Amino acid sequence: MKSTTWRWLVLIAVAAAIPKIASAQNVPPSPDRPWQFAAERQIREEAKTFRVSRLAADPTKVYSLAELVDFAERNNPETRVAWEGAKARGAALRIAQSELYPALAALALSQVEREDILFGNDFVRQTVAAFGPAVRLDYTMFDFGARRGRIAAAQAELGAANFGFNDTHRKIIFQVADSYYRLLNAVGQVDAAEASLLNAKTVQEAAEDRLDHGLATLPDELEARSATAQAEYDLQSAVGAEEIARGDLATTLGITPTVSIRVQPLDELPAPEIHDDSVEQLLDRALEQRPDLLQEVEGVKAAEGTVREAQAAYYPSVKFETTVGGPLQYGWQEQLPASRRTGLMGAGAVRVDWTIFDGGARKNNLRKAEASRNAAAAQVEVTVDQIADEVWRSYSNVKTALRQRQAATALLEAASQSYDAAVEAYGFGVRSLLDVTSAQRTLAQARTADIAARTTVLDALADLAFRTGDLMRIGGSKVQP
Repeated sequence: MKSTTWRWLVLIAVAAAIPKIASAQNVPPSPDRPWQFAAERQIREEAKTFRVSRLAADPTKVYSLAELVDFAERNNPETRVAWEGAKARGAALRIAQSELYPALAALALSQVEREDILFGNDFVRQTVAAFGPAVRLDYTMFDFGARRGRIAAAQAELGAANFGFNDTHRKIIFQVADSYYRLLNAVGQVDAAEASLLNAKTVQEAAEDRLDHGLATLPDELEARSATAQAEYDLQSAVGAEEIARGDLATTLGITPTVSIRVQPLDELPAPEIHDDSVEQLLDRALEQRPDLLQEVEGVKAAEGTVREAQAAYYPSVKFETTVGGPLQYGWQEQLPASRRTGLMGAGAVRVDWTIFDGGARKNNLRKAEASRNAAAAQVEVTVDQIADEVWRSYSNVKTALRQRQAATALLEAASQSYDAAVEAYGFGVRSLLDVTSAQRTLAQARTADIAARTTVLDALADLAFRTGDLMRIGGSKVQP
């Protein structure tokens, strides 16, 4: 009676839980509006735990580029993703290697057999029960290289994961450098815009003073006011771009964009090192050390291991199996007393498995593996061509940026002199206000071009180091999450 009562209580509890489980698994009832489901609040709370940064930026510290790179490598979650992926491939290799060893399992055997056996002219019911521990040993002695193929594939996949891990660091280093230089450019543009606004206000004050003394006309004053308003507009645009650049850098560092981080200014940076390497030397270095290319080479090796495994399927495999146990047996026969016995029992066998016909499965599996290997090899050739194009483009961008830097320096010097001369001539009444505002706009553009040219050189050099893989020399001493 008690057993029946408990059974009904369990059934009632399960029936009560089914609607709750089903409600969380249902799809939205209609496509025309969002759906609020029961588990949404809990999931939102769980999502908050992923927003916490592992490291906090020091608001009083001025970070150099090297310190920013180190911070990002330790804090950016992408490095941990790549690291965990490499660890998973390492575990997969150990799994493949474990097939070289025998598998030993402890068993607990329990069975009951009941049958009617013919004894003379009658059938006698016989019941035999047995239970007890046992040990089973399975070992593949020979398989024509199937396991070796799987191990080779796993080793290559681990190598590919390691190169992928290094490539993640290469990308993060470049992202930090690119974000840092874009921030320096944005800060420089703010400074240039503030200087242009100050010049515009100075010209406006001069125009107003000349108007008060009858030496200028109202259109001159309005033109000066218009130039000041334009300079104020340009300043606000530059301030907005700086805020976005700071948020981009913070995101690359793995911290929230609302955190303000101080960086080393452009004027304190050392002069960039310009090497006279030829494009052929740069390309050779890229093909030797680019981790994404080496990752694809390892992919070819993994595909070759899969081919060897598929080829081994045409041959037999030899396995040894044995089971040893000491079961306790009970037996009952009708009209006879029960009996029992305990003893050591075992069995051993050598098994040969050889698939004679499988409808073409092995043949097509081998074709698939060979096609994957050929595709991987062809992809390496595609990547080599892409790297050559990237290195050439980046090399050309560096040369262009250096020439633009020289031109921007000359432009700024000439524009500054032209502006000073125009203001002085305007004070003597020799030049018109239109000439002054034109020189002012030219000077503002020259300041903007000078800042952009300086940071473009740095960014182009970083891009070239990224394309050749030289950035790994910067962060190679601490390639860890």
